[in-house]
Amino acid sequence: MLNFTVGPVMSSKEVCSIGALQVPYFRTAEFSEIMLENEKYMLQYTKAPVGSKTVFMTCSSTGSMEAVIMNCFTPKDKVLIINGGTFGQRFVDICEIHEVPYVALELEHGRKLTKEKLYEYDDQDFTGLLVNVDETSTAVLYDTKMLGEFCKKNNLFFVCDCVSSFLADPFDMEECGADVMITGSQKVLACPPGISIIVLAPKGLERVESSNVRTMYFDLKNALKNQERGQTPFTPAVGILLQINERLKEIDRNGGADAEVNKVAAQARDFREKIKDLPFELVSESPANGVTSVHPTTADAYEIFLKLKDEYGIWICPNGGEMKNTIFRVGHIGALSHDDNTTLVNAFKDLQKRGVL
Repeated sequence: MLNFTVGPVMSSKEVCSIGALQVPYFRTAEFSEIMLENEKYMLQYTKAPVGSKTVFMTCSSTGSMEAVIMNCFTPKDKVLIINGGTFGQRFVDICEIHEVPYVALELEHGRKLTKEKLYEYDDQDFTGLLVNVDETSTAVLYDTKMLGEFCKKNNLFFVCDCVSSFLADPFDMEECGADVMITGSQKVLACPPGISIIVLAPKGLERVESSNVRTMYFDLKNALKNQERGQTPFTPAVGILLQINERLKEIDRNGGADAEVNKVAAQARDFREKIKDLPFELVSESPANGVTSVHPTTADAYEIFLKLKDEYGIWICPNGGEMKNTIFRVGHIGALSHDDNTTLVNAFKDLQKRGVL
């Protein structure tokens, strides 16, 4: 199998080897040291401001999105949600469930967010802003510096879902003023799904500490208290946390966060160059490094996904809903190489010869 989806992704041999081991007991000093080391790397790689903290949640990243909404907002808030696709809509859905008032800034699929569009919402009594930094369904990357300046001007609590963009696109938590950053184990961290990570800047910590959230599992105050000793309130996905530790150290050995971003960017450039002569159109006006959103002009996108999976052993990422038959996505994260890109492009060319594409 050759996996070009955007999660789960291809893992290194070292990460895979840890997944084959027996899972150890975790209420130990040794495991606590690993968890504290994981936090240290996360704060370093997100470029979080001094005084920030990290929690590791055993859930999908949607769970962490919901935890952040529950712990950081109430019905007394009014949030602006950047909604350009499936994952922007997910923030909308969560706010509706928890009765957090919101306004959705709607963008057409593939369209970037301009300063002019954003500032139509200036001075409107919002208290927070929620954004999926890489709207993974369309591969649109939003400008966190521009959003951060808007939040600073309007005194907004700034939440960045960086699930697909963390370590794929440049992100400086302190520079852009993000109060919360969310990511997941199955993206650039290239581990199995099951762990989501929340980094909270000092303003984020203040909001969590002052909250009166009614939940047991998603209580971030409790998670932060346990992380002080390198532990979690409940049994975590121990094996995945050990794999994350190896992957974070792997990134460090390879030059750190900036080097990983450059690697993903180079993988994306290589793929986009190699498909220039194929009957494809790129969807995103502001493409992210981690994924390319492709509109095939002569074939059904979902049929291409099925043919590659069933006949070539190659996985690309299909879309759902109204984009199912018009757009597929190709990821550039995980243990992939330029040679792997060539293998995929050769499969596209073979489909073209067969009259499928």
